[in-house]
Amino acid sequence: MNKITILWVDDEIDLLKSHILFLESKNYKVVTCKSGQEALEEVAKTRFDIVFLDENMPGISGLETLTELKDIDATLPVVMITKSEEEFIMDEAIGSKIADYLIKPVNPNQILLSLKKSLDNSRLVSEKTTANYQQEFRKIAMDLSMVNSYTEWADLYKKLITWELRLEEIEDSSMFEILESQKSEANNQFGKFIDKNYEDWFTDEDAPVLSHTVFRELIKPELKDQPTLLVVVDNLRYDQWLAFEDTVTPFYKKKKETSYFSILPTATQYARNAIFSGLTPLDMEKKYPKWWKNDTEDGGKNLFEAEFLGEQLKRLGLELTWEYHKITSLKQGKQLSQNYKTQKKNDLTVIVYNFVDMLSHSKTEMEVIKELASNDKAYRSLTQSWFKNSPLLEIIQQAQSMGQRLIITTDHGTINVKQPSKVVGDKDTSSNLRYKTGRSLSYEKKEVYEATKPSAIFLPTINMSSSFIFAKNDLFFAYPNNYNHYVSYYRNTYQHGGVSLEEMIIPFVVLDPR
Repeated sequence: MNKITILWVDDEIDLLKSHILFLESKNYKVVTCKSGQEALEEVAKTRFDIVFLDENMPGISGLETLTELKDIDATLPVVMITKSEEEFIMDEAIGSKIADYLIKPVNPNQILLSLKKSLDNSRLVSEKTTANYQQEFRKIAMDLSMVNSYTEWADLYKKLITWELRLEEIEDSSMFEILESQKSEANNQFGKFIDKNYEDWFTDEDAPVLSHTVFRELIKPELKDQPTLLVVVDNLRYDQWLAFEDTVTPFYKKKKETSYFSILPTATQYARNAIFSGLTPLDMEKKYPKWWKNDTEDGGKNLFEAEFLGEQLKRLGLELTWEYHKITSLKQGKQLSQNYKTQKKNDLTVIVYNFVDMLSHSKTEMEVIKELASNDKAYRSLTQSWFKNSPLLEIIQQAQSMGQRLIITTDHGTINVKQPSKVVGDKDTSSNLRYKTGRSLSYEKKEVYEATKPSAIFLPTINMSSSFIFAKNDLFFAYPNNYNHYVSYYRNTYQHGGVSLEEMIIPFVVLDPR
Protein backbone atom coordinates (compact mmCIF):
# COMPACT_ATOMS: atom_id res chain seq x y z
CA MET A 1 0.00 0.00 0.00
CA ASN A 2 1.29 3.48 -0.86
CA LYS A 3 2.34 5.70 2.01
CA ILE A 4 0.07 8.62 2.88
CA THR A 5 1.89 11.79 1.76
CA ILE A 6 1.62 14.94 3.86
CA LEU A 7 2.62 18.45 2.81
CA TRP A 8 3.57 20.51 5.91
CA VAL A 9 3.78 24.25 5.32
CA ASP A 10 5.37 26.39 8.07
CA ASP A 11 7.95 29.18 7.96
CA GLU A 12 9.50 27.63 11.11
CA ILE A 13 9.48 24.07 9.78
CA ASP A 14 12.97 23.37 11.18
CA LEU A 15 11.53 23.58 14.70
CA LEU A 16 9.08 20.76 13.85
CA LYS A 17 11.72 18.11 13.11
CA SER A 18 10.65 15.90 16.03
CA HIS A 19 7.01 15.94 14.83
CA ILE A 20 8.08 14.96 11.31
CA LEU A 21 10.28 12.11 12.60
CA PHE A 22 7.33 10.90 14.70
CA LEU A 23 5.06 10.82 11.65
CA GLU A 24 7.69 9.07 9.54
CA SER A 25 8.00 6.43 12.27
CA LYS A 26 4.24 5.85 11.78
CA ASN A 27 4.88 5.22 8.07
CA TYR A 28 3.71 8.61 6.77
CA LYS A 29 5.72 10.47 4.12
CA VAL A 30 6.22 14.18 4.91
CA VAL A 31 7.17 16.88 2.38
CA THR A 32 7.96 20.32 3.86
CA CYS A 33 7.67 23.93 2.64
CA LYS A 34 8.50 27.26 4.28
CA SER A 35 6.01 29.52 2.48
CA GLY A 36 2.59 29.62 0.90
CA GLN A 37 4.10 30.21 -2.54
CA GLU A 38 6.28 27.07 -2.24
CA ALA A 39 3.20 25.11 -1.15
CA LEU A 40 1.19 26.18 -4.21
CA GLU A 41 4.06 25.15 -6.49
CA GLU A 42 4.31 21.73 -4.78
CA VAL A 43 0.57 21.06 -4.93
CA ALA A 44 0.50 22.01 -8.62
CA LYS A 45 3.01 19.27 -9.48
CA THR A 46 2.46 16.57 -6.78
CA ARG A 47 -0.62 14.76 -5.47
CA PHE A 48 -0.80 15.04 -1.65
CA ASP A 49 -3.23 13.28 0.66
CA ILE A 50 -3.39 16.14 3.16
CA VAL A 51 -1.83 19.56 3.90
CA PHE A 52 -0.85 20.97 7.32
CA LEU A 53 -0.86 24.74 6.85
CA ASP A 54 0.50 27.39 9.22
CA GLU A 55 -1.78 30.43 9.28
CA ASN A 56 0.80 33.10 10.18
CA MET A 57 3.58 33.16 7.52
CA PRO A 58 5.42 36.00 5.76
CA GLY A 59 4.38 36.63 2.17
CA ILE A 60 1.13 34.86 1.32
CA SER A 61 -0.78 34.26 4.56
CA GLY A 62 -2.19 30.87 5.50
CA LEU A 63 -5.75 31.96 4.70
CA GLU A 64 -4.72 33.27 1.28
CA THR A 65 -2.77 30.05 0.62
CA LEU A 66 -5.82 28.03 1.70
CA THR A 67 -8.03 29.81 -0.85
CA GLU A 68 -5.57 29.18 -3.68
CA LEU A 69 -5.01 25.54 -2.64
CA LYS A 70 -8.78 24.97 -2.87
CA ASP A 71 -8.76 26.56 -6.34
CA ILE A 72 -6.14 24.01 -7.43
CA ASP A 73 -7.86 21.02 -5.75
CA ALA A 74 -11.17 21.57 -3.94
CA THR A 75 -11.11 18.03 -2.48
CA LEU A 76 -7.65 18.30 -0.86
CA PRO A 77 -8.00 18.12 2.97
CA VAL A 78 -6.27 21.05 4.69
CA VAL A 79 -5.58 21.27 8.43
CA MET A 80 -5.03 24.87 9.58
CA ILE A 81 -2.45 25.37 12.38
CA THR A 82 -2.21 28.75 14.11
CA LYS A 83 -1.01 30.56 17.22
CA SER A 84 -4.00 32.88 17.01
CA GLU A 85 -7.32 32.12 18.67
CA GLU A 86 -9.07 35.03 17.00
CA GLU A 87 -12.58 34.07 16.04
CA PHE A 88 -12.56 35.67 12.58
CA ILE A 89 -9.58 33.48 11.55
CA MET A 90 -11.45 30.35 12.66
CA ASP A 91 -14.57 31.54 10.81
CA GLU A 92 -12.60 32.21 7.62
CA ALA A 93 -10.86 28.83 7.78
CA ILE A 94 -14.01 26.86 8.55
CA GLY A 95 -15.87 28.77 5.84
CA SER A 96 -13.22 27.58 3.39
CA LYS A 97 -14.03 23.97 4.35
CA ILE A 98 -10.89 22.99 6.22
CA ALA A 99 -10.61 19.43 7.49
CA ASP A 100 -9.46 20.48 10.98
CA TYR A 101 -8.20 23.45 13.03
CA LEU A 102 -5.32 23.15 15.54
CA ILE A 103 -3.93 25.76 17.97
CA LYS A 104 -0.14 25.92 18.52
CA PRO A 105 1.76 24.46 20.21
CA VAL A 106 0.67 21.10 18.80
CA ASN A 107 2.00 17.79 20.02
CA PRO A 108 2.62 14.73 17.81
CA ASN A 109 -0.45 12.88 19.07
CA GLN A 110 -2.69 15.82 18.15
CA ILE A 111 -1.30 15.65 14.63
CA LEU A 112 -1.85 11.89 14.49
CA LEU A 113 -5.44 12.25 15.71
CA SER A 114 -6.12 14.92 13.09
CA LEU A 115 -4.74 12.65 10.37
CA LYS A 116 -6.93 9.77 11.44
CA LYS A 117 -9.99 12.02 11.67
CA SER A 118 -9.39 13.47 8.21
CA LEU A 119 -8.10 10.46 6.26
CA ASP A 120 -9.10 7.35 8.19
CA ASN A 121 -12.48 8.54 9.35
CA SER A 122 -14.64 6.43 7.02
CA ARG A 123 -12.68 3.22 7.74
CA LEU A 124 -12.75 3.76 11.50
CA VAL A 125 -16.45 4.65 11.49
CA SER A 126 -17.15 1.62 9.28
CA GLU A 127 -15.29 -0.74 11.61
CA LYS A 128 -16.94 0.69 14.73
CA THR A 129 -20.43 0.69 13.20
CA THR A 130 -20.00 -2.91 12.04
CA ALA A 131 -18.80 -4.02 15.49
CA ASN A 132 -21.68 -2.20 17.21
CA TYR A 133 -24.29 -3.69 14.87
CA GLN A 134 -22.88 -7.19 15.38
CA GLN A 135 -23.53 -6.70 19.08
CA GLU A 136 -26.94 -5.14 18.48
CA PHE A 137 -27.91 -7.89 16.01
CA ARG A 138 -28.16 -10.41 18.84
CA LYS A 139 -30.24 -8.04 20.96
CA ILE A 140 -32.63 -7.28 18.07
CA ALA A 141 -32.97 -11.02 17.36
CA MET A 142 -33.84 -11.59 21.02
CA ASP A 143 -36.30 -8.68 21.02
CA LEU A 144 -37.95 -10.13 17.91
CA SER A 145 -38.69 -13.36 19.72
CA MET A 146 -40.24 -11.51 22.67
CA VAL A 147 -41.93 -8.36 21.31
CA ASN A 148 -45.60 -8.49 22.20
CA SER A 149 -47.11 -4.99 22.24
CA TYR A 150 -47.66 -2.21 19.75
CA THR A 151 -45.29 0.12 21.67
CA GLU A 152 -42.52 -2.50 21.51
CA TRP A 153 -43.13 -2.90 17.77
CA ALA A 154 -42.89 0.87 17.21
CA ASP A 155 -39.63 0.98 19.20
CA LEU A 156 -38.17 -2.03 17.37
CA TYR A 157 -39.06 -0.58 13.96
CA LYS A 158 -37.37 2.72 14.82
CA LYS A 159 -34.29 0.82 15.99
CA LEU A 160 -34.13 -1.12 12.70
CA ILE A 161 -34.46 2.10 10.68
CA THR A 162 -31.76 3.82 12.75
CA TRP A 163 -29.37 0.94 12.02
CA GLU A 164 -30.36 0.92 8.35
CA LEU A 165 -29.37 4.58 8.03
CA ARG A 166 -26.07 3.99 9.84
CA LEU A 167 -25.13 0.87 7.89
CA GLU A 168 -25.92 2.32 4.48
CA GLU A 169 -23.12 4.86 5.01
CA ILE A 170 -20.34 2.29 5.51
CA GLU A 171 -18.37 0.16 3.10
CA ASP A 172 -19.35 -3.28 4.46
CA SER A 173 -22.41 -4.24 2.39
CA SER A 174 -22.62 -7.65 4.09
CA MET A 175 -23.86 -6.00 7.31
CA PHE A 176 -26.54 -4.15 5.36
CA GLU A 177 -27.71 -7.44 3.82
CA ILE A 178 -27.95 -8.98 7.30
CA LEU A 179 -30.07 -6.04 8.45
CA GLU A 180 -32.34 -6.44 5.41
CA SER A 181 -32.98 -10.07 6.36
CA GLN A 182 -33.65 -8.96 9.94
CA LYS A 183 -36.18 -6.39 8.70
CA SER A 184 -37.88 -9.08 6.64
CA GLU A 185 -38.07 -11.38 9.67
CA ALA A 186 -39.46 -8.49 11.72
CA ASN A 187 -42.21 -7.98 9.14
CA ASN A 188 -43.03 -11.70 9.23
CA GLN A 189 -43.43 -11.53 13.02
CA PHE A 190 -45.34 -8.24 12.80
CA GLY A 191 -47.83 -9.88 10.40
CA LYS A 192 -48.51 -12.57 13.03
CA PHE A 193 -48.92 -9.86 15.68
CA ILE A 194 -51.51 -8.09 13.49
CA ASP A 195 -53.34 -11.42 12.94
CA LYS A 196 -53.76 -11.79 16.70
CA ASN A 197 -54.37 -8.20 17.80
CA TYR A 198 -55.63 -5.87 15.07
CA GLU A 199 -59.35 -6.60 15.45
CA ASP A 200 -59.17 -5.96 19.21
CA TRP A 201 -57.69 -2.48 18.70
CA PHE A 202 -61.14 -1.15 17.80
CA THR A 203 -62.71 -2.19 21.11
CA ASP A 204 -59.86 -2.38 23.69
CA GLU A 205 -59.03 0.57 25.91
CA ASP A 206 -55.34 -0.36 25.62
CA ALA A 207 -55.11 0.23 21.86
CA PRO A 208 -52.64 2.35 19.93
CA VAL A 209 -53.59 5.71 18.48
CA LEU A 210 -55.07 4.86 15.07
CA SER A 211 -55.87 6.92 11.98
CA HIS A 212 -59.37 7.80 13.19
CA THR A 213 -58.22 8.77 16.72
CA VAL A 214 -55.01 10.65 15.85
CA PHE A 215 -56.68 14.05 15.58
CA ARG A 216 -58.42 13.72 18.92
CA GLU A 217 -55.50 12.13 20.78
CA LEU A 218 -52.40 13.78 19.29
CA ILE A 219 -53.35 16.86 17.27
CA LYS A 220 -56.06 18.46 19.43
CA PRO A 221 -53.77 18.86 22.52
CA GLU A 222 -51.29 20.88 20.40
CA LEU A 223 -53.89 23.44 19.26
CA LYS A 224 -54.39 25.20 22.60
CA ASP A 225 -51.66 27.79 22.90
CA GLN A 226 -50.46 28.91 19.46
CA PRO A 227 -51.40 28.90 15.76
CA THR A 228 -50.46 25.62 14.10
CA LEU A 229 -49.50 24.36 10.65
CA LEU A 230 -50.47 20.70 10.19
CA VAL A 231 -48.69 19.10 7.22
CA VAL A 232 -49.83 15.65 6.09
CA VAL A 233 -47.29 14.45 3.52
CA ASP A 234 -49.00 11.58 1.77
CA ASN A 235 -47.08 8.28 1.85
CA LEU A 236 -44.27 9.53 4.13
CA ARG A 237 -42.44 6.74 5.96
CA TYR A 238 -40.45 7.16 9.17
CA ASP A 239 -37.11 6.76 7.34
CA GLN A 240 -38.11 9.45 4.83
CA TRP A 241 -38.94 11.85 7.65
CA LEU A 242 -35.45 11.20 9.09
CA ALA A 243 -33.97 11.91 5.64
CA PHE A 244 -35.19 15.51 5.64
CA GLU A 245 -35.41 16.23 9.38
CA ASP A 246 -32.08 18.09 9.26
CA THR A 247 -33.51 20.44 6.63
CA VAL A 248 -36.30 21.46 9.03
CA THR A 249 -34.20 21.87 12.20
CA PRO A 250 -32.63 25.26 11.31
CA PHE A 251 -36.17 26.68 11.53
CA TYR A 252 -37.88 24.43 14.07
CA LYS A 253 -36.88 22.56 17.23
CA LYS A 254 -38.53 19.22 17.94
CA LYS A 255 -40.99 19.28 20.82
CA LYS A 256 -42.30 15.75 20.51
CA GLU A 257 -41.85 12.71 18.26
CA THR A 258 -44.05 9.67 18.52
CA SER A 259 -45.78 7.07 16.35
CA TYR A 260 -49.32 6.08 15.63
CA PHE A 261 -50.71 3.17 13.58
CA SER A 262 -52.49 3.37 10.25
CA ILE A 263 -55.75 1.51 9.92
CA LEU A 264 -56.14 -1.16 7.22
CA PRO A 265 -56.15 -0.83 4.29
CA THR A 266 -53.05 1.39 4.52
CA ALA A 267 -54.39 3.38 1.57
CA THR A 268 -55.25 7.06 1.20
CA GLN A 269 -58.98 6.55 0.68
CA TYR A 270 -59.28 4.80 4.03
CA ALA A 271 -56.48 6.14 6.24
CA ARG A 272 -56.51 9.82 5.30
CA ASN A 273 -60.29 10.12 5.31
CA ALA A 274 -60.16 8.55 8.78
CA ILE A 275 -57.69 11.20 9.98
CA PHE A 276 -59.85 14.11 8.90
CA SER A 277 -63.22 12.64 9.81
CA GLY A 278 -62.16 11.11 13.12
CA LEU A 279 -64.24 8.10 12.11
CA THR A 280 -63.64 4.56 10.93
CA PRO A 281 -64.49 3.84 7.28
CA LEU A 282 -67.60 1.91 8.39
CA ASP A 283 -68.83 4.89 10.42
CA MET A 284 -68.02 7.30 7.59
CA GLU A 285 -70.19 5.28 5.23
CA LYS A 286 -73.04 5.19 7.74
CA LYS A 287 -72.84 8.82 8.88
CA TYR A 288 -71.83 10.54 5.61
CA PRO A 289 -72.86 8.25 2.71
CA LYS A 290 -72.76 11.17 0.25
CA TRP A 291 -69.02 11.70 1.02
CA TRP A 292 -67.88 8.07 1.13
CA LYS A 293 -67.16 5.93 -1.93
CA ASN A 294 -66.21 2.25 -1.83
CA ASP A 295 -63.36 0.82 -3.91
CA THR A 296 -65.36 -0.15 -6.96
CA GLU A 297 -67.49 3.00 -7.13
CA ASP A 298 -66.67 5.69 -9.68
CA GLY A 299 -65.54 9.13 -8.61
CA GLY A 300 -62.86 10.62 -6.38
CA LYS A 301 -62.31 8.90 -3.06
CA ASN A 302 -60.74 11.82 -1.14
CA LEU A 303 -62.78 14.81 -2.30
CA PHE A 304 -64.36 15.69 1.05
CA GLU A 305 -61.47 15.86 3.50
CA ALA A 306 -62.15 19.52 4.32
CA GLU A 307 -65.83 18.76 4.98
CA PHE A 308 -64.88 15.78 7.15
CA LEU A 309 -62.47 17.99 9.11
CA GLY A 310 -65.08 20.69 9.66
CA GLU A 311 -67.51 18.11 11.10
CA GLN A 312 -64.83 16.63 13.36
CA LEU A 313 -63.82 20.05 14.73
CA LYS A 314 -67.47 20.67 15.66
CA ARG A 315 -67.74 17.28 17.41
CA LEU A 316 -64.55 18.02 19.36
CA GLY A 317 -65.87 21.43 20.39
CA LEU A 318 -62.96 23.25 18.73
CA GLU A 319 -63.98 26.75 17.67
CA LEU A 320 -61.03 27.58 15.43
CA THR A 321 -60.31 29.74 12.43
CA TRP A 322 -58.93 27.19 9.98
CA GLU A 323 -58.18 26.50 6.32
CA TYR A 324 -57.49 23.31 4.39
CA HIS A 325 -55.24 23.08 1.31
CA LYS A 326 -54.49 20.06 -0.86
CA ILE A 327 -51.36 20.32 -3.01
CA THR A 328 -51.09 17.92 -5.93
CA SER A 329 -48.80 19.88 -8.27
CA LEU A 330 -45.75 22.14 -8.20
CA LYS A 331 -47.89 25.03 -9.44
CA GLN A 332 -50.33 24.71 -6.53
CA GLY A 333 -47.41 24.51 -4.07
CA LYS A 334 -45.85 27.70 -5.43
CA GLN A 335 -49.17 29.55 -5.33
CA LEU A 336 -49.70 28.67 -1.67
CA SER A 337 -46.11 29.61 -0.82
CA GLN A 338 -46.50 33.00 -2.49
CA ASN A 339 -49.75 33.70 -0.62
CA TYR A 340 -48.94 32.00 2.68
CA LYS A 341 -49.02 35.25 4.69
CA THR A 342 -52.84 35.15 4.33
CA GLN A 343 -52.78 32.16 6.75
CA LYS A 344 -51.59 34.42 9.60
CA LYS A 345 -55.16 34.87 10.82
CA ASN A 346 -55.71 31.10 11.21
CA ASP A 347 -55.55 29.07 14.42
CA LEU A 348 -55.02 25.99 12.23
CA THR A 349 -53.73 25.67 8.69
CA VAL A 350 -53.90 22.16 7.19
CA ILE A 351 -51.86 21.19 4.15
CA VAL A 352 -52.11 17.81 2.46
CA TYR A 353 -49.04 17.45 0.25
CA ASN A 354 -49.34 14.67 -2.29
CA PHE A 355 -45.87 14.73 -3.82
CA VAL A 356 -44.51 11.58 -2.18
CA ASP A 357 -47.67 9.74 -3.20
CA MET A 358 -47.24 10.90 -6.81
CA LEU A 359 -43.60 9.86 -6.68
CA SER A 360 -44.35 6.35 -5.43
CA HIS A 361 -47.08 5.78 -8.02
CA SER A 362 -45.02 7.25 -10.84
CA LYS A 363 -42.22 4.84 -9.94
CA THR A 364 -44.49 2.08 -11.21
CA GLU A 365 -45.09 3.88 -14.49
CA MET A 366 -41.85 5.67 -15.29
CA GLU A 367 -38.58 3.90 -15.97
CA VAL A 368 -36.59 6.99 -15.04
CA ILE A 369 -38.11 7.07 -11.55
CA LYS A 370 -37.60 3.32 -11.25
CA GLU A 371 -33.88 3.84 -11.74
CA LEU A 372 -33.71 6.87 -9.44
CA ALA A 373 -35.55 5.04 -6.64
CA SER A 374 -34.41 1.46 -7.10
CA ASN A 375 -34.15 0.77 -3.34
CA ASP A 376 -34.97 2.37 0.01
CA LYS A 377 -31.71 4.33 0.20
CA ALA A 378 -32.32 5.87 -3.23
CA TYR A 379 -35.98 6.47 -2.38
CA ARG A 380 -34.97 8.38 0.76
CA SER A 381 -32.43 10.39 -1.20
CA LEU A 382 -35.02 11.30 -3.82
CA THR A 383 -37.47 12.39 -1.10
CA GLN A 384 -34.77 14.50 0.55
CA SER A 385 -33.82 16.16 -2.75
CA TRP A 386 -37.47 16.95 -3.49
CA PHE A 387 -38.08 18.43 -0.04
CA LYS A 388 -35.00 20.69 -0.13
CA ASN A 389 -36.21 22.20 -3.41
CA SER A 390 -39.97 22.17 -2.79
CA PRO A 391 -42.48 24.94 -2.08
CA LEU A 392 -43.30 22.98 1.08
CA LEU A 393 -39.95 23.96 2.62
CA GLU A 394 -40.62 27.60 1.68
CA ILE A 395 -44.03 27.34 3.38
CA ILE A 396 -42.45 25.86 6.52
CA GLN A 397 -39.91 28.70 6.62
CA GLN A 398 -42.74 31.25 6.40
CA ALA A 399 -44.70 29.42 9.11
CA GLN A 400 -41.65 29.68 11.38
CA SER A 401 -41.36 33.44 10.79
CA MET A 402 -45.08 33.76 11.65
CA GLY A 403 -44.59 31.87 14.93
CA GLN A 404 -46.70 28.86 13.95
CA ARG A 405 -46.22 25.49 15.58
CA LEU A 406 -45.51 22.74 13.01
CA ILE A 407 -46.93 19.22 13.00
CA ILE A 408 -45.63 16.82 10.34
CA THR A 409 -47.25 13.44 9.83
CA THR A 410 -48.74 11.20 7.13
CA ASP A 411 -51.58 8.76 6.54
CA HIS A 412 -49.62 5.59 5.68
CA GLY A 413 -46.24 4.46 4.39
CA THR A 414 -45.14 2.29 1.49
CA ILE A 415 -43.08 -0.85 1.00
CA ASN A 416 -40.87 -1.99 -1.85
CA VAL A 417 -42.68 -5.14 -3.05
CA LYS A 418 -40.57 -8.05 -4.21
CA GLN A 419 -42.54 -11.30 -4.15
CA PRO A 420 -45.85 -12.06 -5.91
CA SER A 421 -48.79 -13.75 -4.19
CA LYS A 422 -51.41 -15.35 -6.44
CA VAL A 423 -55.00 -14.22 -6.02
CA VAL A 424 -58.19 -14.96 -7.96
CA GLY A 425 -61.33 -12.83 -7.82
CA ASP A 426 -64.29 -11.81 -9.94
CA LYS A 427 -64.41 -8.76 -12.21
CA ASP A 428 -65.60 -6.52 -9.33
CA THR A 429 -62.53 -7.21 -7.18
CA SER A 430 -60.59 -4.05 -6.24
CA SER A 431 -57.37 -3.36 -8.13
CA ASN A 432 -54.89 -2.43 -5.35
CA LEU A 433 -51.74 -4.59 -5.29
CA ARG A 434 -51.47 -4.79 -1.49
CA TYR A 435 -55.13 -5.39 -0.57
CA LYS A 436 -58.18 -6.81 -2.28
CA THR A 437 -61.87 -6.59 -1.51
CA GLY A 438 -64.52 -8.56 -3.32
CA ARG A 439 -66.51 -11.79 -3.40
CA SER A 440 -65.17 -15.33 -3.74
CA LEU A 441 -61.51 -14.38 -3.34
CA SER A 442 -59.05 -17.26 -3.66
CA TYR A 443 -55.60 -16.78 -2.10
CA GLU A 444 -52.76 -18.25 -0.03
CA LYS A 445 -53.99 -17.86 3.56
CA LYS A 446 -50.54 -17.80 5.13
CA GLU A 447 -49.54 -14.81 2.97
CA VAL A 448 -52.39 -12.49 3.99
CA TYR A 449 -54.27 -11.00 6.88
CA GLU A 450 -57.88 -11.84 6.07
CA ALA A 451 -61.07 -10.10 7.17
CA THR A 452 -63.94 -12.35 6.13
CA LYS A 453 -66.22 -10.14 8.24
CA PRO A 454 -65.05 -6.60 7.37
CA SER A 455 -67.35 -4.95 9.92
CA ALA A 456 -65.25 -6.56 12.69
CA ILE A 457 -62.40 -4.20 11.70
CA PHE A 458 -64.84 -1.38 10.94
CA LEU A 459 -64.68 -1.58 7.16
CA PRO A 460 -67.75 -1.24 4.91
CA THR A 461 -68.63 -3.99 2.49
CA ILE A 462 -69.60 -3.66 -1.14
CA ASN A 463 -72.09 -6.51 -0.73
CA MET A 464 -73.04 -9.13 1.86
CA SER A 465 -70.40 -11.71 0.88
CA SER A 466 -67.46 -9.32 0.36
CA SER A 467 -64.26 -9.82 2.31
CA PHE A 468 -60.88 -8.07 2.55
CA ILE A 469 -57.39 -9.53 2.31
CA PHE A 470 -54.16 -7.66 3.01
CA ALA A 471 -50.74 -8.72 1.73
CA LYS A 472 -48.03 -9.14 4.37
CA ASN A 473 -44.31 -8.33 4.34
CA ASP A 474 -43.12 -7.45 0.78
CA LEU A 475 -45.72 -9.45 -1.16
CA PHE A 476 -47.94 -8.06 -3.90
CA PHE A 477 -51.05 -9.63 -5.39
CA ALA A 478 -50.86 -10.98 -8.94
CA TYR A 479 -53.52 -12.66 -11.06
CA PRO A 480 -52.71 -15.99 -12.78
CA ASN A 481 -53.62 -14.47 -16.16
CA ASN A 482 -50.54 -12.97 -17.83
CA TYR A 483 -48.73 -13.70 -14.56
CA ASN A 484 -45.08 -13.35 -15.64
CA HIS A 485 -45.57 -10.00 -17.37
CA TYR A 486 -47.52 -8.67 -14.41
CA VAL A 487 -44.89 -9.80 -11.90
CA SER A 488 -41.92 -8.36 -13.79
CA TYR A 489 -43.77 -5.06 -14.25
CA TYR A 490 -44.63 -4.52 -10.57
CA ARG A 491 -41.76 -6.23 -8.78
CA ASN A 492 -39.49 -3.73 -6.97
CA THR A 493 -42.06 -0.93 -7.01
CA TYR A 494 -43.39 0.96 -3.99
CA GLN A 495 -46.93 0.01 -3.01
CA HIS A 496 -49.24 0.47 -0.04
CA GLY A 497 -52.45 -0.93 1.36
CA GLY A 498 -51.13 -3.98 3.19
CA VAL A 499 -49.58 -5.11 6.48
CA SER A 500 -45.98 -4.09 7.13
CA LEU A 501 -44.00 -2.03 9.60
CA GLU A 502 -43.24 0.48 6.84
CA GLU A 503 -46.92 1.01 5.94
CA MET A 504 -48.52 0.92 9.39
CA ILE A 505 -46.14 2.66 11.83
CA ILE A 506 -46.59 6.37 11.21
CA PRO A 507 -44.26 9.23 12.22
CA PHE A 508 -45.92 12.06 14.15
CA VAL A 509 -43.69 15.05 14.91
CA VAL A 510 -44.48 18.30 16.72
CA LEU A 511 -42.01 21.19 16.32
CA ASP A 512 -41.87 24.70 17.73
CA PRO A 513 -40.39 27.67 15.84
CA ARG A 514 -36.81 28.66 16.69
